[in-house]
Amino acid sequence: MREGIHPDYVECSVNCAGCGTTWKTRSVLAEIRVEVCSNCHPFFTGQRKIVDTEGRVEKFMSKYGLKKK
Repeated sequence: MREGIHPDYVECSVNCAGCGTTWKTRSVLAEIRVEVCSNCHPFFTGQRKIVDTEGRVEKFMSKYGLKKK
C-alpha cells in the first residue's frame, strides 16, 4: 500500500434509529446512523410490521378529481 493516501481506520459507534441499539465497529467514519438493524429488521426478527397505506389512492384521486375505473 502507498503511504499517505488512505484514510484513518478508527473505532466508531453505530446507532440504530429503529430500536436504539448501539454497537462499536471500525470504519473511516466517527459515527454511523442506520434506519434498521438486525435487531429490529422483520427478516431477522420474524415479525411482520404493518404499514398503513390505506386511503392513499383515494386521497390522490380526490385531490386531482379523478374517477376510479
